Amino acid sequence: MKESFYIRFLYETALGRCFLKLLIQPGFSRMTASYLNSPASRWMVPLYIKKYHIPSESCESQNYTSFNKFFTRKRNIQQQDIEQADFKLISPCDGFLSVYPIQPDITFRIKNICYSIEQLLQNQKLAAEYQDGTCLIFRLAPHNYHRYCYIDNGLAVKQASIPGILHCVRPIALNTYPVYIQNSREYTIINTKNFDTVVQMEIGALIVGKIHNHNHHIYTERGAEKGYFEFGGSTIIILLKSGIIQMEKRIIENMKKGIETTVKYGEYIAVRQH
Repeated sequence: MKESFYIRFLYETALGRCFLKLLIQPGFSRMTASYLNSPASRWMVPLYIKKYHIPSESCESQNYTSFNKFFTRKRNIQQQDIEQADFKLISPCDGFLSVYPIQPDITFRIKNICYSIEQLLQNQKLAAEYQDGTCLIFRLAPHNYHRYCYIDNGLAVKQASIPGILHCVRPIALNTYPVYIQNSREYTIINTKNFDTVVQMEIGALIVGKIHNHNHHIYTERGAEKGYFEFGGSTIIILLKSGIIQMEKRIIENMKKGIETTVKYGEYIAVRQH
């Protein structure tokens, strides 16, 4: 992927990195969020639709009062769009999926950087439960639908929020900073009906990337909306315990080639092993 000029400027030049120190501060994110939530940002909507070729049928018909109203728009998702078979694991969002085994040393590699599950969760005991399990990473691109759902019926037993520096999730940033560790993130521990106890984590990013979770949900429902991201790069991580799932064939083939798999909200991506 060829990075834009401003991304290369921010991460590859001394002057750019000075600006970056200002951009990642919470105050700048709050100021940017205020603008994107204001009527003054409406002019961005048609340009964004044109640039990312977003089909009109993918959103509700309305006059958006701000750019974020457009970005966080609801799509008309029908029940038939959600895989209903209990033994099949669904994607929580539209995006690009990468799959990694969680090694015994509780680290895994994303974009050539090694990450610790314990650092992500800030919980050593919880991280140990996923040793030898599977880490699913969903990268949402600008054109993707930025609302996401629960992957199975179950009980949400814990919700946690971890503040952090909002940082870009583009590949060029991953070569410079341990991005996922620095970013703000929220996660939910869910005792699911079909896939044991899973962790579903949402990660914010530069410049806003604000996470909105509907944390009042105690009982989760497969395909029901869990939350949404405001404007900014965003990522979802699913942690599953050892021996729980078998990935879908096309995803396995792409994993062998080191290729991300395009996935859709609610579609089948893996099956339960037992």
